[in-house]
Amino acid sequence: MAECVRTTLNPSHFVLHSTKTPTQNPFFSSISSFEAKSNARKYPKISLSVMYSQNQSQSQSQSQGQTQVPSLDALLNSGRKEEVFASIKASLHNCLSETNLHLTVPGLKSKTRGKVRDIYDSGDYLVLVTTDRQSAFDRILASIPFKGQVLNETSLWWFNRTRHMIPNAVLSVPDKNVTIAKKCSVFPVEFVVRGFVTGSTETSLWTVYKNGVRNYCGNVLPNGLVKNQKLTANILTPTTKAEDHDVPVTPDEIIERGLMTQDEFDEAREKALSLFEYGQRVALEHGLILVDTKYEFGKSSDGSILLIDEVHTPDSSRYWIANSYEERFQNGLEPENIDKEFLRLWFRENCNPYEDKVLPDAPEELVCELAWRYIFLYETITKSRFEMQPMGEPIHDRISRNVSSALSSLQLSASLRPLADELRVEDELTAPI
Repeated sequence: MAECVRTTLNPSHFVLHSTKTPTQNPFFSSISSFEAKSNARKYPKISLSVMYSQNQSQSQSQSQGQTQVPSLDALLNSGRKEEVFASIKASLHNCLSETNLHLTVPGLKSKTRGKVRDIYDSGDYLVLVTTDRQSAFDRILASIPFKGQVLNETSLWWFNRTRHMIPNAVLSVPDKNVTIAKKCSVFPVEFVVRGFVTGSTETSLWTVYKNGVRNYCGNVLPNGLVKNQKLTANILTPTTKAEDHDVPVTPDEIIERGLMTQDEFDEAREKALSLFEYGQRVALEHGLILVDTKYEFGKSSDGSILLIDEVHTPDSSRYWIANSYEERFQNGLEPENIDKEFLRLWFRENCNPYEDKVLPDAPEELVCELAWRYIFLYETITKSRFEMQPMGEPIHDRISRNVSSALSSLQLSASLRPLADELRVEDELTAPI
């Protein structure tokens, strides 16, 4: 039987030390004046106004002469948002909303359409195309320019920096939107790790907590918690997939249903919590709070557990601006977020996203703002400039060409491997003693 994750949590505050007074950040605008449709309410106000201030440990590093993490303002020059917005608006009608590589790339056997990714079976490998589709509430809400590229490249950045913690399935990244991965047996469990009581979906911690739940996925929660409060310890709230939505599950149930063995679950749980703690440290160094996220794992042919899917992206994770969190929390205000939560909130304000058959179109201003925030998050986390692809070549043609070339190279390498192994053995046999 599984050992349930039982963490007793007590109300606490999350204090971030700051050496600056919050000032207006020109990169984030207030979204408060847009008009919704005639039968809808106005947009929720979104105001990301606080610049990053380095925390106390970073100040200590500076006194010791160590290299400093640049401020958010230093990372992005004053004209960066306008530059990015221009590209976003020009790409609104050139999003990658659907792919059909099985019709354009030789050797692809089948297509599986996920909420965001289109997955193709090439026989020996899986080709994962990250589209610009935006999902929430188990629905597709919109297409966001450059979103697929942001997710793919953000994941790759984290995959490369977590190899010391757990191996992953990545083999090749032939295109900004594409990852070619090893085939593995995927565990039918999503490992959702949370550091705060927050969220707006039916399975979010705040939603179930305000509805009276005090034992969630094996975690015992105390009375008196408030929305957006930091938990005293990170917790795991796993889910499993139903036909079209996620279902919370306890560790005991995972084992009882045969979804994972005890040893598999224990290893994956340990890796998920360690990955999240590492992600929180990196995010805070860059002026952000990693609030919650989800991980997926698979088992390779040699029995090792691999990290798959995506890591710490704005789709799989919630991020807040660190410097303004404590003050806003104390004043009962929503944290300044740079993930998709504000889009979720808009749909909850203007429709019933779980039950309405037809959803309203996401407003163009909101789509552009979300695209900008995804790019901002990528540049803030990676400290590198996001390279938007030129629009001369259609996206689908570019992906088809790059995937075809990558698969040919992988197949050639595989065919030459036995010969290389044979030559290596001959060299060993004929080597002088």
